[in-house]
Amino acid sequence: MIKEIKIGLLGFGAMGKTHAFSVASLPFYYEGLGFTAKYAAVCTSRIETAKVAAEKYSLGYATVNEDEIINDPEIDVIDISTPNIFHYETAKKAILAGKSVLCEKPLTVTAEQARELNALAKCAFEKNGQVCGMVFNNRHIAAIRHAKEFIDSGRLGKIISFDFKYLHNSCIDPERTAGWKQNKDICGAGTLFDLGAHIVDLCRYLCGEFSEVYAKEQIAFPTHRTADGSIWETNADEAVYMTATLGCGAVGTLTAGKINVGENDGLTFAIYGTEGALKFDLMESDWLYYYDANAEGGNFGGLHGFTKIECVGRYPSPAGKFPSPKAQNGWLRGHIASMYAFLSAVSEGRQASPSFEDGAKAQAVLEAAHRSSEEGRAIKL
Repeated sequence: MIKEIKIGLLGFGAMGKTHAFSVASLPFYYEGLGFTAKYAAVCTSRIETAKVAAEKYSLGYATVNEDEIINDPEIDVIDISTPNIFHYETAKKAILAGKSVLCEKPLTVTAEQARELNALAKCAFEKNGQVCGMVFNNRHIAAIRHAKEFIDSGRLGKIISFDFKYLHNSCIDPERTAGWKQNKDICGAGTLFDLGAHIVDLCRYLCGEFSEVYAKEQIAFPTHRTADGSIWETNADEAVYMTATLGCGAVGTLTAGKINVGENDGLTFAIYGTEGALKFDLMESDWLYYYDANAEGGNFGGLHGFTKIECVGRYPSPAGKFPSPKAQNGWLRGHIASMYAFLSAVSEGRQASPSFEDGAKAQAVLEAAHRSSEEGRAIKL
């Protein structure tokens, strides 16, 4: 019997809309789903926006009271797409109410809160089979999953160094209205907790656990405009530069910035090992570049050099028939795969990956980086 999963959506900004799109798209991208999923309710801070979202995108009933959704016995999953500062209380209430939970990154604004939620999530899974997962959507891009296979198979040998970057251009205009992601009182830390969360998770996922981090945060534009046109003093970092050491001994850099002229969604990484190397660029997400240090040489270089590997839409079964596996991949496809991975775990009663444990471990690194910048010293984890 196919299980119907009913979801309550909290927040309907850009990410809430992305989640709704992903759930609606699942039947097109995955054959023979063992479940059906639909949004049964949506909550925003204003009833007008909640009603519009509910009616336009068929999201069930509208409310401004998240507790109404969390305590609704018909709802199985709470999908948290609200600003960072609200994640902890909402997730805690949802777990204690017996719900499975999907949470946008970062899991919380402090490492202590993240550890507490992880402990609650583990207990809830063991006792009730509740599944708690993170939206680290970039893990689910086909080329990055292929990179994971390369690393896990030993083709890179021992990882020696790495360079992860996530660069935007969204904070270069001081006249642009500042949003909640630029307000430390709401986001906890600016670009570090936003773009930085993605690259910290990817580095952990691909290369291993962090053992030490040294970071420097930057505010390039001391003032921005608010929605009413007044001047607002910037209080959250607009860029962060990290040097990190991993448990495996690898040393590398992670850079997250929103003050990079010419960048759009500039997520890139390079990973160098004793036997090979990998490179990836989200703006060309159909491809993964691989260097085999053991390839045959020759007078003109032989087979040495980075090989451009086509990844496009080649996801494993039950995906792959729509659109064609030859079709171009993209950012939204990673979100669809992320949603499939989480809801499949809910349907099958197994732990999600990435889990709240991944969220907590990433948060520990992010907090250490923030402390490092404030204290001017390396922080061990």
